Formats: sequence, C-alpha cells, structure tokens
Amino acid sequence: MGDEMVEVQRASLADRAADALLERIRSGEWPLGARLPGETTLGPQLGVGRSTVREAIRQLSGRGVLESRQGAGVFVTALEVVDDWDAVLRRAGIAAVIEARIAIESEAAALAAERRPPQALRAIRRELAERLRHRESTEGHVDADMRFHRAVIAASGNPVLLELFDAFVPRLRRAMIDMLRLGRHLDEAADGSAHAELVEAIAARDAEEARRLSRTHLDALKDALRIPRSGH
Repeated sequence: MGDEMVEVQRASLADRAADALLERIRSGEWPLGARLPGETTLGPQLGVGRSTVREAIRQLSGRGVLESRQGAGVFVTALEVVDDWDAVLRRAGIAAVIEARIAIESEAAALAAERRPPQALRAIRRELAERLRHRESTEGHVDADMRFHRAVIAASGNPVLLELFDAFVPRLRRAMIDMLRLGRHLDEAADGSAHAELVEAIAARDAEEARRLSRTHLDALKDALRIPRSGH
C-alpha cells in the first residue's frame, strides 16, 4: 500500500512537472528547436527531483513536444499538444499532412499579406535569415524552416490556423528529416528563392501572390517526397 502511494505521488509530481514545462514552452521561453536546460537546472526550477524531471520529459516526448537526442540534450520539437490531432496524424500519411499544410498555409500567407503588422514582418524576415544560417545541420535546418513557416502563419493573426500548424509539426518534422537524410532534397537555390519571394509578397501586401507562392512551394515539397498527389 505504501509503495503504491509513493508511485501515485511520483506520477502526480511528474504530471505537474510536465504541465509546467509545457506551459513554459507555450509562453515562448524555449522556441521550436531550442535545447532545454539540464535536469540539474530544471529540477530546482520545478521544485522536483531529477527522476521526476526525466519522467516529465519522457511524457512530453511521447506527446511529440520534446525529443531527447543522444549526447546532445533535450530539444523542443512542437509548441503545443493537441491529443485528438495527434491520433489523426498518426493514422495519416505524410501526403495527407502536406495537403492539409497547403490548405492552411496558402490561406495563412494570403491573410499575412493583408494583415501583417510591422513587427510580424520583422519576425518573418528574421526567421528567413535564420533559415539560411542553419543549412549545414539537417535537424537545425528543418527546425529553422518550421519556425519560418510558423512566423508566416502567426502574421495571419488567426490563432486557429496557428494551432493547426503546431499540431502538424511533429509528424511533418520527422518526415522532413528523413527526406533530407535520404538525399531527397528540393533544389536548394529554387527553395531559397521561393521563401524569399514569399516574404516579399507578404511585405508588398500582395495576398494572391503570397497564396500562389505558398502553394507552389508546398507542391514542390510534395513532389520531392515522391508522393502521388492522390495520397495513395
């Protein structure tokens, strides 16, 4: 009975620690791709021991928010957990995920062009520059690319589109990393130009061009993955 009570208390502590970590991630303390502090730092901050921190990290890793990389640390791989979406995305093929991205991101790009405040445009330009800086590391490049596309969606001012994108990130991120490691690359020059052109269309408040460029880029991504357009 005593051992069972200890286990329940430990599980409850880990749940609370996981919730606290997730809240800090949601608040922007650690952006997508950031490395978390070590257990010896997080433990005192959360008021728990190292074993509880490990369990909290394990929980969030299982939900797609964190990823432990051997010898490197624990990294943020998503900014939100949407359990129902997780179940849908586990069943969906990557083709379906990219098709959904086309629907979300092409509209978000158009809205961003119409609505973006100056600070949102600055954030998009900053993430574009960061994307160029992280071309050498596969995981770093994918995380920087996800941050860029998230900044565009954030500029749309639509929180629902942003939440949907965050739900896609873990599934999409793994597929992108696998694609790059298998050598199935987009044309680097064309891909870089497509992103730069999208930023300029948003800056020019050209909604139709932003929508077209977003769709064209994602269609090219789908082709690079060699996925039939039907998704079968």
